[in-house]
Amino acid sequence: MNARTEKARPSFAEFVIIISLMMSLTALSTDAMLPALPQIGSDLGVQNANDRQLVVSVLFLGLALGQLFFGPLSDSIGRKPTVYAGYALYIAGALLSVLALSFPTMLAGRLLQGLGISAPRAITLALVRDRYKGRAMARVMSFVMTVFILVPMIAPTLGQTILLFSSWRGIFGSFVLMALTTLSWFALRMPETLAPEHRAPLSLRRIVNATLEIVRNRIAVGYTVSAGLVSGAFLGYLSSAQQIFQEQYALGKLFPLVFGIISLSLGLASFLNARLVMRFGMRFLVRRSLFAIVGLSLLALGIALLPGGQAPLWLFMAYIMLTFFCVGILFGNQNSLAMEPLGHLAGMGAAVVGSLSTLISMPLGTLIGQSYDGTVLPLILGIALLSGLSILVVRWAESGYSMKGFAQHT
Repeated sequence: MNARTEKARPSFAEFVIIISLMMSLTALSTDAMLPALPQIGSDLGVQNANDRQLVVSVLFLGLALGQLFFGPLSDSIGRKPTVYAGYALYIAGALLSVLALSFPTMLAGRLLQGLGISAPRAITLALVRDRYKGRAMARVMSFVMTVFILVPMIAPTLGQTILLFSSWRGIFGSFVLMALTTLSWFALRMPETLAPEHRAPLSLRRIVNATLEIVRNRIAVGYTVSAGLVSGAFLGYLSSAQQIFQEQYALGKLFPLVFGIISLSLGLASFLNARLVMRFGMRFLVRRSLFAIVGLSLLALGIALLPGGQAPLWLFMAYIMLTFFCVGILFGNQNSLAMEPLGHLAGMGAAVVGSLSTLISMPLGTLIGQSYDGTVLPLILGIALLSGLSILVVRWAESGYSMKGFAQHT
């Protein structure tokens, strides 16, 4: 690397912030919408309250599908041009949602937003993998997730504040502004991390061969599926959070505050994970966190059954915060473990890992959300079941796999 390129490279802190902002656009696009869901449903004629959750879940469908395209494209033309294309789609989707006069048009805009944001979502993993590996990569992802978690803390408040001065259409306008800001910073400061000599032609044969290589790797597939199961539980929470807190617990405008307090546990876990992973390793933390979530969920399920699913607010918040502390440990480590054996296929690997985990999480999270019945039981039961399945998948991934060398770095 020449001196000019080295000088242009952002510092570690700036690299983390840029990556975090790019990833956080997904969280902003979901969480800022939560306070507006009742108004959107009313304005666009949504009859079933649970159908409002599709404003959240449809974005994840686009997110899953788009990564399979943008990942290979980034291996062919480079990381930066692919990010530009994704942001253009995202902005177009946000503008379509601003102008929507019907719920199907709104969902079409959300799908387009998901397709667009899939580019920075997939390529940020490739950008990190281009520069780091092993526990160092997990450390970077932990810092990224720490900044990333700040967005869910403030996004509902941002949405609620915009609603005080405008309608839900103003929220989509803020998405455009955020996208243009992060895109400009990325364009000006982030160098291209994939050298021309390392690029591969975009062909169906290569995509199929690379996909087959990835899906035959038990570690990559196992931790990807595990991440998808955990994300499904988290998406179930996102889908039903507005109804649980604003309607079931009648918190009204206090919802953004409660949502932000709960998000603190995710941020704290991600911050601590940056140190914990260097001491204990990713695999140890993943296993312990999954067992803790299952134990907490079974305890909470037993307690919630006693008052007919209407657990006291303080008890439910305590359970969710402890559970999401464990989820915060899991997020960065599971993705890093899945990407660890895919350094030679970073772009394609990030695409398959991101797409497969999202394709798993989207229907599972939607199912949990659509099962909302006025109690917290469907959510707690969903978290318990998906975390238990995740434990089984992790055991399968590591059984029969040669851990020599891999275990030293993870």
